[in-house]
Amino acid sequence: MAVPSEEKAALAARRRAALDACGRTLVGHRGVGPEQALERAAQAVTTDALDRYGEGGEVAALEAEVAALLGKPAAVLMPSGIMAQQAALRAWCDRSASRAVAVHALSHLVLHELGTLTELHGLRVQHLTTDPRPSTAADLEELAEPLAAVAVELPLRDAGYLLPDWDELVALSEAARARGVPLHLDGARIWESQPFYDRPLAEIAALADSVYVSFYKGLGGLAGAVLAGPEDLVAQARRWQWRHGGRLFSLLPYAVLARHGLRTYLPRMAAYRDRAVELAAALARLDGVRVLPDPPRTNGFRVFVDLPHERLETAGLEQMEQDGVAVSAWWRPAEVPGWSMTEVVAGEATLEWDVEEQVAAVAALLDRARGLPGD
Repeated sequence: MAVPSEEKAALAARRRAALDACGRTLVGHRGVGPEQALERAAQAVTTDALDRYGEGGEVAALEAEVAALLGKPAAVLMPSGIMAQQAALRAWCDRSASRAVAVHALSHLVLHELGTLTELHGLRVQHLTTDPRPSTAADLEELAEPLAAVAVELPLRDAGYLLPDWDELVALSEAARARGVPLHLDGARIWESQPFYDRPLAEIAALADSVYVSFYKGLGGLAGAVLAGPEDLVAQARRWQWRHGGRLFSLLPYAVLARHGLRTYLPRMAAYRDRAVELAAALARLDGVRVLPDPPRTNGFRVFVDLPHERLETAGLEQMEQDGVAVSAWWRPAEVPGWSMTEVVAGEATLEWDVEEQVAAVAALLDRARGLPGD
């Protein structure tokens, strides 16, 4: 008899296979296999020059392109966003008398990085707020301790893809500068945030002293991140990249597919956000369904359903295997007992079928889940 961990692994593999085989999916871009990914990379190459240890070739071209998009003097490509943000915040702290950085308690820096800022760099993490809302200038003003940097995540994914109003973001930027504290943007999804603000990326980035961006989310890349900011900060960050083991011999596939994403998906971000708004409004009309935010400010939002997550996961797997339709790859318990939550992130796959068909697929999933035997 299989032990629970083996059963869990087998179920996860079955779910992955069912998801990959689906003809329709509600979320993101359509997945590609390893061969397709490498073929796409080969077709997207724009130069014969190879990068070596972070210099030249597609890497240098990507860094220049992102620096120009964000209106920053310099940029550096790193293998991961965690590395890029650690390097940025450590570099800001190294030029300050303080070792404290202010972040939201629900930020990626706090929830998903194993306490790296403290464990590896000895930094003190101060929470701007623990509330499920964007950080504000008032939150910063309440922190009396001298700070080396302030970090803001756009959007705040673990609170439901929340974005502050433009005036609120400007006020936070001005409050940081009034204190002489650098503002760092966790812009992993800044591409997805730009349509809401309806301002050039460089104007958004100008509110911050440094910005990190990601390439494997809305831009569909393999991995990788760029940190953009002043030349001296980026130079310091390159040294921390090296110390973290991130100065690889080549980052060619990451750079090539990042540039492909900038050409292919970045111009489509407004369409993804528009579909998210339309879909969220339609889903909210179903019985027992709530969405957050309402309306969405990016292409991502949360869906809450008045059913236990076990029922939804079972029904979802059946729907994928029998109907070839994937509404969501996962469900988890919501804070309200008996309710569940998932995320919808609109992408190319979402645009391949109509909202009416998508709502019907979600309604069918809920009917299937409610019809399962049990309590």
